[in-house]
Amino acid sequence: MRPNVEGECLRPSAGTARSFGVAGCSLHRYDSDLPNPLVRLHRTIAMLISCVAYENGRKLADIAKEEISEYVHRPGCFVWVALFEPTLEELSEMAAEFDLHELAVEDARHGHQRPKIEEYGDSLFAVLHTVENIKTPEGEQDLLVGEVDIFVGSNYVLSVRHRTQIGFAAVRARTEREPELLRHGAGYVLYALMDNVVDRYFPVLDELEVALEQAEEQLFQDTATRGKIEHLYALKRKLMTLKHVVTPLMESVGKLYGGRVPQLCVGAQEYFRDVYDHLARINATIESIREMLTTAIQVNLALINLADSEVTKRLAAYGALITVPTLIAGVYGMNFEHMPELNWTWGYPFALAVMVVIDALLFVRFRRVKWI
Repeated sequence: MRPNVEGECLRPSAGTARSFGVAGCSLHRYDSDLPNPLVRLHRTIAMLISCVAYENGRKLADIAKEEISEYVHRPGCFVWVALFEPTLEELSEMAAEFDLHELAVEDARHGHQRPKIEEYGDSLFAVLHTVENIKTPEGEQDLLVGEVDIFVGSNYVLSVRHRTQIGFAAVRARTEREPELLRHGAGYVLYALMDNVVDRYFPVLDELEVALEQAEEQLFQDTATRGKIEHLYALKRKLMTLKHVVTPLMESVGKLYGGRVPQLCVGAQEYFRDVYDHLARINATIESIREMLTTAIQVNLALINLADSEVTKRLAAYGALITVPTLIAGVYGMNFEHMPELNWTWGYPFALAVMVVIDALLFVRFRRVKWI
């Protein structure tokens, strides 16, 4: 019986490596107790997640990869193959099976591509970035940026995931529940994958908004410190990571519903417009949060300068209180021979009284202006 492993490949349990038969090929899942998802990602061996044939909007069967060529030549039929961290040999095998363009295959091999959608004849090649919240080994929240390369032709869809924990089992289940929409063929699958990836940006954006609100609440509660600025800059770095994912993708998606639309997307323009609207909303929220972060950093710096100014004023006030007695004592400490006050019986108490009175007046004055 074929196991349902799409989306579960990165949820290993304790124990040894296990092997499963999937559509005529071997699938390996390595168990690990390592808490860091990044470590688990690199410990997971490349695998073929699924290989399914569809016809007229309905699933025909899970097929072996050796049967792909048989199904792709059937009228009204397309094959959807999902790979996770494939080896060069596996990717080359699929490239030969679907006759993929060599430049697109080269981009998929090297990875780390900018989000984009490129047209190669009658086929499309899309690069999407996934963004997920993870915990680092130090227990801190960070963003894991993965990559999904999607090859789309009239009779095939090939999705290749890199550095991402969550699969597309939910997307496959959703499309199979909507046979009328799946009749659009590979173009609708491309939309469903893109829509799923874009929807994953919203929770990340929400967490950034919550973190910013918490930082703003603490901004005036405690003394402004360097640590607060570092925290705000960390939020800004995460926000810019998300922006670098969203902005180029939004530009590319705009070409799928307006103007000259690729043949694969004809009939599904309204769906791609919906993806574009989501990206536009995310981008607008990013800009809003970015402005708020910039303002928060400036306010924090202003509070630090204000605190420094308060310290300077206090030091100046206490310096003035010390200066008056020092001045009077310095004058009468010169010990010149002809100083009439030196022989005065009440000279010493009078000098002390003058010092106290002047300092008292200064103290009251400084206290009124809140310098001390």
